[in-house]
Amino acid sequence: MSTTTEVEQVLLVEKEGHLAWLKLNRPKVMNCLNRALLHDLVKALDELAQDKEVRVIAIIGSGLKSFCAGADLAERKGMTQGETLDYITLIQKVMRTIEKQPQPVIAAINGSAWGGGFELALACDLRVMVDTAQLRLTEVRLGIIPGAGGTQRLPRLIGKSKAKELILTAGTVTAQEGHNLGLIHKVVSVDAGYAESTDGIATASGGYHVPLMAVVRTWAHEIAQAAPLSLRAAKFAIDEGYDRDLESGLALETKAYLTLLNSKDRLEGLAAFAEKRQPVYRGE
Repeated sequence: MSTTTEVEQVLLVEKEGHLAWLKLNRPKVMNCLNRALLHDLVKALDELAQDKEVRVIAIIGSGLKSFCAGADLAERKGMTQGETLDYITLIQKVMRTIEKQPQPVIAAINGSAWGGGFELALACDLRVMVDTAQLRLTEVRLGIIPGAGGTQRLPRLIGKSKAKELILTAGTVTAQEGHNLGLIHKVVSVDAGYAESTDGIATASGGYHVPLMAVVRTWAHEIAQAAPLSLRAAKFAIDEGYDRDLESGLALETKAYLTLLNSKDRLEGLAAFAEKRQPVYRGE
């Protein structure tokens, strides 16, 4: 009898053309973020940042009910104070890595996102959500506060007053409410019994929502038509210029624009326009 212990594959990385899926693969515990998953996320994102073929990244939870339930409280319960501080540093690093990723990152919110799961979605550039899911920052009910960027990113996205309401009351946000707030970009109507199976993955993950993934794929394909360096520069200019005064922001925008002047993709874009054809961008 074999005594080999199979290591849990907590993150699945799959590429579909210019789109890369990062699939949180802990469905039995609502895809909560233990240290192994956080480390794997950083590693995968760092590798994808160097991949010129990948122009869009999507993060989704395995199964049909939960995107991510936040921190792994079972793991956290046994941590010393020092280990807890190390965990907070690690989860903050993951969120910042997502935010700084050169490619646009889409949160495919396939189910409820609580605590750190909500904060994970906030760190992404774009958010698509099934109509049956809910978002909630529950930390104040647990004797803590959001520690992975929730108190900072949520107010910047929906305004300070509404963010205070949601954080201080640990209130829930439905997909439609999130859309009304400008937090959720697309809401997808999903039949909860309709799941996509892929050989070798369906058994481990419980399947994925077909309509949600279809919307993300379509949006990713649309985004991927743009020049990769332009996507990177535009994302940088928006993020870095947001909290600056207008003059400083415009100067930063100009600086980002100038980085593209000598790119091969810029020349290809001009040539394609003149020749009335689709450009072939290579991220160069």
